[in-house]
Amino acid sequence: MAIDGVRVVNGTFGYIYKEGKWLSQYNKANAKVEIQKAELKVAGDRWTRHKVLGLKGTGSLSGYKVTDELMQEVMVVTNSDKPSYRTELIYALKDPEAWGFERIRLMNVMFDSIDVANWAVSYTHLRAHETSAHL
Repeated sequence: MAIDGVRVVNGTFGYIYKEGKWLSQYNKANAKVEIQKAELKVAGDRWTRHKVLGLKGTGSLSGYKVTDELMQEVMVVTNSDKPSYRTELIYALKDPEAWGFERIRLMNVMFDSIDVANWAVSYTHLRAHETSAHL
């Protein structure tokens, strides 16, 4: 069966929501889960087996710097008397030509880093506001 090009999901219809609010300035997102496992050697068998020990979520989002709202929220961690910032993100992909849609809810998101400044004279940086997160 040949692929129907019309049904291929287009990222143009991707949305990022932070606690229900659409973050319109962001235009790129990814999230992944790393499966942490240990190798097991079993007597009488040449095959190496694996046992899942845990999961680790990571991801990133980037876009245009419009405000410093997210930076201010994440930077609360610099005050030693405040708890670290955690939030909920929803990544949604709603291409009207594709079959169905995708909605991924990321809970207890903690940011590993956030750009405080990232610019240059006479240079348009399309990923001027990039963050990485520990999901």
